[in-house]
Amino acid sequence: MLDNFMYAINAIFPLILLIGLGYFLKQIRMFDENFFKKANTLVFRVCLPVLLFYNIYNIEDLQSLRMDVVAYGLIVIVILFLLGMVTVHFFIKDPKQKGVILQCVFRSNYAIIGLPVAEALGGSEAAAIASLLSAFSIPLFNILAVVSLSAYTGEESGADIKSMLRKICRNPLIIGVLCGLLALGIRSLIPQNDMGGAVFSVKKQLPFIYSAIKSLAEIASPLALVVLGGQFTFRAVKGIKREILIGTLWRIVLAPALGLIPAVLLSRYTAVLSFGIVEFPSLIALFGSPVAVSSAIMAAEMENDEVLAGQLVVWTSLGSVLTLFIIIVLMRMIY
Repeated sequence: MLDNFMYAINAIFPLILLIGLGYFLKQIRMFDENFFKKANTLVFRVCLPVLLFYNIYNIEDLQSLRMDVVAYGLIVIVILFLLGMVTVHFFIKDPKQKGVILQCVFRSNYAIIGLPVAEALGGSEAAAIASLLSAFSIPLFNILAVVSLSAYTGEESGADIKSMLRKICRNPLIIGVLCGLLALGIRSLIPQNDMGGAVFSVKKQLPFIYSAIKSLAEIASPLALVVLGGQFTFRAVKGIKREILIGTLWRIVLAPALGLIPAVLLSRYTAVLSFGIVEFPSLIALFGSPVAVSSAIMAAEMENDEVLAGQLVVWTSLGSVLTLFIIIVLMRMIY
């Protein structure tokens, strides 16, 4: 039991410390809000795409791609979206809060929190699966977010489905994954030497380029977590406590339960799934992470309740420290 606790602590606490560092640096005014905005741009447009490319590129071959994990993850996201619609219909009265709560139900902070969690739990193999899953989950998150935030207010605010699809095609994270898949495909076509490896690879023939890519990939997650902490803003929650509670419970308790319990049962007692210690880190990260930071930005752009959206980012992030810890301990006991 002690080993399981230490395993969870070693996986989660480094992330907490980096987020806390970002918040601390902002509070002592070493860096202002403008710095964190620019740093966030660097993370989103450069570091994270390079990290995703790096993780995909280091997959041994195309046969190692776990599309069953991707399919399961996407199916559960859609199910969560539908259950979220039922929840907001019965429990949320304000139209501008319905979409905010709905996207909190299904949309996790997968790129910033999820990827480092997956790597911490399962190493490079799990990180590669998580990167592949991000290529499909992030577009789905964005499409469903547009539907969520426009369905109840009737406000498109210039962000209709077509414009969102264009944004998705230009999304740096998606581009990073697609470039990784392209490189992986090209590598599979290159003739092999007597040892079974490709006669040419960036890692061996162009090590200076590979080293630069690796360096950017290594700073992506730490910098992203520091920036996340620097963007935390605590506000008075009077009048929206009930909505915060509903959204938080869904994101960090119900969503991971609905996503992970069926996967465990189907993997252990049937032949439908065959997930293990390499596959589950990606699913833990996908369903157990707090709501995405960009959810608050999108809520503001589409004239929904941006205050509620911002507070859901803060409180799901804080609450997920405990719930992720519990999830990891339980999964460690099972596997």
